[in-house]
Amino acid sequence: MSGYLYVLAAAALWGLIGPLSKLSFAAGMDTVEVAFWRTTLAWFFFAAQALRARETRIAPRDLPAVAGFGVAGIAGLFGAYVVAVEAGGAALASVLLYTAPAWVAVMSWLFLKEPMGGYKIAAVAATIVGVAGVSCGDGTAAVNGRALFYGLLSGVTYALYYIFGKYYLGRYKTPTLFLYALPVGSLTLLPFVHFTRPTLAGAVPCLVLALCSTYGAYSLYYAGLKRLEATRAAVVATLEPVMAALLAYALFGERFGFVGYLGSALIIASVLATIWDGARERLRAPLPQGSGN
Repeated sequence: MSGYLYVLAAAALWGLIGPLSKLSFAAGMDTVEVAFWRTTLAWFFFAAQALRARETRIAPRDLPAVAGFGVAGIAGLFGAYVVAVEAGGAALASVLLYTAPAWVAVMSWLFLKEPMGGYKIAAVAATIVGVAGVSCGDGTAAVNGRALFYGLLSGVTYALYYIFGKYYLGRYKTPTLFLYALPVGSLTLLPFVHFTRPTLAGAVPCLVLALCSTYGAYSLYYAGLKRLEATRAAVVATLEPVMAALLAYALFGERFGFVGYLGSALIIASVLATIWDGARERLRAPLPQGSGN
């Protein structure tokens, strides 16, 4: 159960991304600039933890994969998502981003050899439908080829977080991985950044994004991923849009329509089904040899 709690806490912190970004945008900051500073400032927090724990060493054979994750999983996610929002609007981009659990399920089946049981398939399908309800309840999304391509690309790059974590968390601590991946992501984003004059109103939300929604959220998430299968963690993390919607309502008065509330209920139901299925499998697992009744 602790794994689910870690992932739920990470989802809550990720839910801050939208409201905090809106505060920076309102202060005049550019979209990619916010992503760049979030990535760059978060590196200082991860670097400080890695240096303090003396966990900075990484095998040379793993450096290309970590650097590739910095390009695709960090810069790729932010870049593709920004283009998807510009091309088709935030609602459609959000729906396509949260196709990530489906991509995770396929990648986990192909690369991690995780089973694809009926409950997983149903939970992933319910999650995607639920996110569609949350994001497209007003029916105003503009669907076009460019928006679909970059939106699906953002979902694929988001899914890489789960697969990458499963491969490398057994070898390295989270701060060690992000010590090397984050600066690669920042450098990849740098040519696309339009820097604006810094203000306190724009800088403070960026700092909170880096500290809470990046350093804190990924630390919690990967702690949970060590205890859960990648597909289960991905499904539970999709509570993020529900968290974001609640914050948006409290801070900005944004609200769902009827379909949006149905989508939120479907997401919660899929998460509960995932947790229940995990508990059911643990109860059915054979006892270790030598254990008594």
